[in-house]
Amino acid sequence: MRSKLIGCALCLAVCLAAFAAPAAAQEKKEYLSEIEADKIRDAETTGQRIKLFVAFAADRIKKLQYELGHPSTDPRRAERLNGLLNAYTGCVDDAGELIELGRDKQENIHDGIKEMQTKGKEFLAYFEELAKNGVERDSYKDTLDDAIEATKEALADASKAEKEIAPPPVRRKK
Repeated sequence: MRSKLIGCALCLAVCLAAFAAPAAAQEKKEYLSEIEADKIRDAETTGQRIKLFVAFAADRIKKLQYELGHPSTDPRRAERLNGLLNAYTGCVDDAGELIELGRDKQENIHDGIKEMQTKGKEFLAYFEELAKNGVERDSYKDTLDDAIEATKEALADASKAEKEIAPPPVRRKK
């Protein structure tokens, strides 16, 4: 009797886990498309991955600019704006983490650092302007503040890495 009860409980637990797993997977929001994730996986160096994440962040900003430039009464507009800002933040955070990783491993990530410094300053200027004069600011203010903070942190990581990483080898001409 007791073994039947344990068997039933175990069967019930397995069934619940089987049904709960797909629901949890559907709720997880990825900020990279399958193609973008493949590009990240296929990149051979950390520097290339950094540049890809910066490019993906720039794409999220371009989409955000489009959304803000086309007023809408769609009830899910705030959700879309916040989703784009969260996706941007995820890209910039990952680029910052890769910069730290490359710095720790003393990899040649100079191109990725330059890309982050150049684009990051543009991103920060845009977001700071948006924080002052952006339309519908109240609907995405907190997420915008997170994006500004993530950009500042990534720029600080890039600046620190630039100082700590050895310069690339110079090839001598014969």
